[in-house]
Amino acid sequence: MSQVTIPAPQVLLAEVTHRCPLQCPYCSNPTELIKKDTEISTTDWGRVFAEAADLGVLQVSISGGEPAARRDLTELIRAARDADLYVNLITSGIGLTQGRLDDLVEAGCDHIQLSLQDVDSDGAKLISNMDKSLERKLDFARWVRERSVPLTVNAVMHRLNLDRLPEIIELALELGARRLEVANVQYHGWAALNKQVLMPTQEQSSRTNQIVAEARESLNGRLLIDYVPVDHYAEYPKSCMNGWGRVALIVAPDGSVLPCHNATTLKHLSFPNVRDQSLTAIWYESSAFNAYRGDSWMPEICRSCDRKEIDFGGCRCQALAILGDASAADPVCSRAHPHSLVIATDESPQAGEVATSEQITYRPNS
Repeated sequence: MSQVTIPAPQVLLAEVTHRCPLQCPYCSNPTELIKKDTEISTTDWGRVFAEAADLGVLQVSISGGEPAARRDLTELIRAARDADLYVNLITSGIGLTQGRLDDLVEAGCDHIQLSLQDVDSDGAKLISNMDKSLERKLDFARWVRERSVPLTVNAVMHRLNLDRLPEIIELALELGARRLEVANVQYHGWAALNKQVLMPTQEQSSRTNQIVAEARESLNGRLLIDYVPVDHYAEYPKSCMNGWGRVALIVAPDGSVLPCHNATTLKHLSFPNVRDQSLTAIWYESSAFNAYRGDSWMPEICRSCDRKEIDFGGCRCQALAILGDASAADPVCSRAHPHSLVIATDESPQAGEVATSEQITYRPNS
């Protein structure tokens, strides 16, 4: 059993609101959305940014929901820059005008990450539940490029759009993106409710692995491609959040502080709030953040594994959802479980199926 050394966090994800004009069925927000009247104030966020910088955080990603739903977004970005943080805005682009974009850039927005549902207009509409969402996103991306703000395209991939991945890579190049995130859906929360519609086939997953590998080689130096594979088909679990409480922390719209997006599903943990405690106290002292640090919580098969400093035991939320035990070995892990465990939990998706909006459980706008 190793002694736990707690490094300073590097990244703060500031989820400033859960309000969003889109209704994506894989949204990373929890199924119990936080309402506007419980969101922390502009002043509170300014204090959070200053405390994060004092704690050692270098970058803040301001996200949602859709952060543009907050009228004080410009003030939030300015407060983060005043705290000497690198500011990344994660946005759908919906609800931002050119004038408002100018204000955000002037306030100190260093980088913009634009979510992309599909390169097909009908496919984008099916996922976002909004007409012309793709066209509006493309307009926004061009505005970003005209202002010479570095752009990342975040393409969330699933069974309904994976076959268009080559076109998505081409679009990222056309938009002048410096980085592309090919992020397969993680099946928690809203995505878990839509697993039968969104889960890709084994064949799609294998083909995607090949496409990404070839694109990384051919586009080296032109486009950086980050890749989150379909872990249900993986041999080993992913390093969720680069380890529980090791690199990043999330502040939810109501001020709750979480080690990962889906941590609220771990009902046996109580998560602290910035209204009551400092970020420093929360990061180093809270029982929630210390719950799955180190290896003392791990089952023996994980604690003795040569991969424990690579995947840090995998995903606690997935272990709870599938095995009923947040301390169990990640169900993806082929060393700890029969390799068919995760797939056997679901009905296998069928290739060639066409989804309709009636089959989808959409998240509400607020």
